[in-house]
Amino acid sequence: MNRIIPSVLLVLIAGCASMPDGPRVAVMPAPGKPFEVFVADDRLCRNFAAQSIGTTPNELANRKLVDTAVAGTAIGAAAGALAGGQHGAATGAAIGMVAGTASGAGQASVSGSEAQRRYDIAYQQCMYAKGNQLPGSAYPYRAMPPPPPASPYPPPPPPR
Repeated sequence: MNRIIPSVLLVLIAGCASMPDGPRVAVMPAPGKPFEVFVADDRLCRNFAAQSIGTTPNELANRKLVDTAVAGTAIGAAAGALAGGQHGAATGAAIGMVAGTASGAGQASVSGSEAQRRYDIAYQQCMYAKGNQLPGSAYPYRAMPPPPPASPYPPPPPPR
């Protein structure tokens, strides 16, 4: 029973650390682009962004939270065993798990935010490369056509 409660608590707390599984930036289709093509671009770019960071921001944050909680539990159990024997180990493990989970939640938030930032950048780069518009950016640069070629005949000489 003593081992079940910390495990259940850990699972419940890990479920609280969640981030969106998609971009936090708005992208608009280019004028005249069919919506179906825009949706296909969006799917492709979401996959590209997830692959570019190696995981989704949500998975990364949850992994950080669980890793820190497990480490806190182990350190708390060791400290409790040194301080008070077997009962101290159980108490130390519980305190270590709570402290480790709290620390892990903070680290998971920072880690998840950084992953989200990298995800958003990769997503925006992909969508822009596909010709879509990012809010706040001007329409794509269109170069002016080159001037007409020079006349093949030289100009007449000046009058004397």
